[in-house]
Amino acid sequence: MAKTVILHVIMKIGTALAGETITFAKPLLAKKSKLVVALPRNMKLIKNELELIHAFLKGIDRKGAKNEVIEAWIVQVRKLAYEMEDAVDQFVYVVGEHSPKGTWDYFKRIGKKPSALFSLDGIASKVKRINQDLKHLSEIVDRWTKPLDSGIEIPPASYETEHVYLPGPGHDYLIEDHELVGTDKNKRTLIGSLRSEDQSVRIIAVWGMGGVGKSTLVNSVHRTEAFRFDFRLWVSISQSYKLDDILREVLVDNGLGSRIIVTTRMEEVASIADEDYKIKVEPLGDHDSWLLFCRKAFPKIDNHVCPPDLQTCCDDIVQKIKGLPLALVAIGSLLSLKPRTENEWRNFCNQLTWELHSNESLNHVEKVLNLSYKYLQGYLKNCFLYSAIFPEDYLIHRKRLIRLWIAEGFIEQKGACTLEDIADGYLGELVRRSMFQVVQRNSFGRIKSFRMHDLVRELAIFQSRKENFSTICDGNHGVIPVGLDPRRLSVLQSNNGILSNINPSRLRTLITFDIINGSSSWYSSFYSKSKYLAVLDLSGLPISTVPKSLGDLFNLRLLCLDNTKVMEIPKSIKKLQNLQTLSIEHTQLFSFPHGVSKLKKLQHIMVSRSPDVNNGFFNGWEGVKPFKGLWHLAELQTLFAIKASEQFVAKLRHLTQLRTLEICDVRTSHCAQLCNSLSDMHQLSRLLIRACNEDELLQLDSLTFPNPLQKLDIVGRLSEKTLESPFFLNHGHALLEIHLVNSQLSKNQLLQLSELTKLTELYLGEAYNGEELHFHTDSFRNLKRIHLVDLAHVNAVSIDEGALLNVEHICVRNLQELWEVPVGISFLTSVKEAVFTDMHPEFPSNVLKEMLNHVPNVYVTTKGN
Repeated sequence: MAKTVILHVIMKIGTALAGETITFAKPLLAKKSKLVVALPRNMKLIKNELELIHAFLKGIDRKGAKNEVIEAWIVQVRKLAYEMEDAVDQFVYVVGEHSPKGTWDYFKRIGKKPSALFSLDGIASKVKRINQDLKHLSEIVDRWTKPLDSGIEIPPASYETEHVYLPGPGHDYLIEDHELVGTDKNKRTLIGSLRSEDQSVRIIAVWGMGGVGKSTLVNSVHRTEAFRFDFRLWVSISQSYKLDDILREVLVDNGLGSRIIVTTRMEEVASIADEDYKIKVEPLGDHDSWLLFCRKAFPKIDNHVCPPDLQTCCDDIVQKIKGLPLALVAIGSLLSLKPRTENEWRNFCNQLTWELHSNESLNHVEKVLNLSYKYLQGYLKNCFLYSAIFPEDYLIHRKRLIRLWIAEGFIEQKGACTLEDIADGYLGELVRRSMFQVVQRNSFGRIKSFRMHDLVRELAIFQSRKENFSTICDGNHGVIPVGLDPRRLSVLQSNNGILSNINPSRLRTLITFDIINGSSSWYSSFYSKSKYLAVLDLSGLPISTVPKSLGDLFNLRLLCLDNTKVMEIPKSIKKLQNLQTLSIEHTQLFSFPHGVSKLKKLQHIMVSRSPDVNNGFFNGWEGVKPFKGLWHLAELQTLFAIKASEQFVAKLRHLTQLRTLEICDVRTSHCAQLCNSLSDMHQLSRLLIRACNEDELLQLDSLTFPNPLQKLDIVGRLSEKTLESPFFLNHGHALLEIHLVNSQLSKNQLLQLSELTKLTELYLGEAYNGEELHFHTDSFRNLKRIHLVDLAHVNAVSIDEGALLNVEHICVRNLQELWEVPVGISFLTSVKEAVFTDMHPEFPSNVLKEMLNHVPNVYVTTKGN
């Protein structure tokens, strides 16, 4: 409903009428007309009115008293709320421009007058009109709507409480094999089809209704069977493509036993497979449904046993869900957060019954998921809906999504926590409610990437369209009507004709993904027409220039031009005083305009340049020259990849809020000053240092940090005493992840690394000069992942019993002198995956597989094979 929009606007008005903004506004407004003087008061009145409307809508939800008249009334309220959001942004911008650090103050000092984008008189008139329109809507609501008590009472939900779930590294939402229920028979059938001795190419169709567990089944089998195939590929096929055309391209019968697994909801699509290779996934039976539900609803109770007083209620809930795993997991996860009382759970059961008998436009599983959506707190609903802008089955990275949420203003400051930490909590809560499915975690236990189930995404798209929250342009969600003015636009696949139907004047987000049919010409008009844009992400668009009108996007908070051909940024970027995130990775950019140093709100700068020739040492990218005054951006938290200079490494110490730093082109002469600057960086948790070439010596002997570092990457030749630096002797013991490339370590230095007791990931690439690698008892006890890559001289690897005790993933690549299986590798009982690639042609692959027969995935290739 419109509640989430209203709540968001209430928050923005409250922020605008507090702190610095109103302090600067008071003397500015005092000199203006009566209408302008009354502007803050009118904004406050609108905030009060919206709070009352929000409470009224909560009552509507509880009573279930919606009808067509109320729906039409809500549409009008939503439009006014959106207008007010635009007015608030205008107000904050104009006040900011007149502040001591604003553009007006700058022009005043140099004796010029800037052109005004907005006037206070115009804003005041708009706010007065919105106030009057809201009052009118409030007055007519009783006249046209039925009394609330005519509806069916739905119990008030306990989810309205303000609670933020902050996940710790111990929580894991990856679906492990032992968590699967009722899949054994289908799993055996699928594995049998994959292992069939038939060497011709075969299509295997796994089909069934949405939410029944098709993808979960295939993913589980993929984890255990993928190593049997030399090449694997996952592809999500849009409905706008013809499956037959795609299969015709990939169905090359090379006699190597290729297998293609197709998951689909449609029986006619499954018919492309022979009968012996079709698997229909049915809903779970009563017993398995109960087991799965209880695992999610009672995760902390021994054996997940349902309490006796909830038995009848839970049985009713499980019966209503009809054996659909996705719905069972979603509802079970939701109930695990509620007070464990019979009355509370019975109320929920009644609401589920009501939901299943309403909203005829949704199917059964979508109705169940819709209830999970309704139980999201207001601050989570915007975050959830926004996530639907990504394509189906898209691998969403945590940092990217969090920065988008913050740019849109969905994250409200609370206490001393950073916005990133609060957003992390929101993401964790959505995962816990099974709205997102975790794919990967980093070495620190934090979510690294995740996906949305296609049905969950469809629900988010359905709600987004209903709220005019966002529009997806992909050819699958209907025709875009002429004159549509969406708040957010995600372009997945389109052309100029379709996009010309869109009125961009109200856009808040424009984000592009792999545009196939269109050219890049259409995007240029958005700069001049979309003045409210907060997010502009043109990743992958084949553009080489950015127009000067970029500077007119007064509200822009995130600009992303990754993987474009952009060579320079216009000087007008200095006008983007609200910009928080600037991402220009893998482009042709050489340097920045000096004006970037005026963007005092910048928190994240990510830049890199694609080299003309791919040099292995540079790993496919190069840094960009620092701009003058970079060190004055006091709010910077992320900075990469910047080329080192004498001035920059000396001034770096002023960036005290940095959490992530990547610095490249480092020379021996920079090292002492660099270590000195790093010693003042209290917030730093991740650091990459890269030498200017493979022969340059990195003398990091005095490396130290005021607080423990979590991740360290060093690319370049290390001095002998680097691992004896204060950092490695003290705080290095808190290090969780280290990557060393071209370091040319000695045997003694490797022994020193093994003393980093908390290390969970070790990467050695061209980093060791010795001939033997020996892992002693008790060394690397907490290591989870180890990568040994391009170690040209190593001809023997030995592992003592008790070494690498907890390692789960081993990757060995291109060790050309290693002819024998590592001695003691069978001691590694915790390994889940072992990958040995590009090994010597005489490397005994079969012996390795036999010694690791307890490991689910073992994959071996040799040079020339």
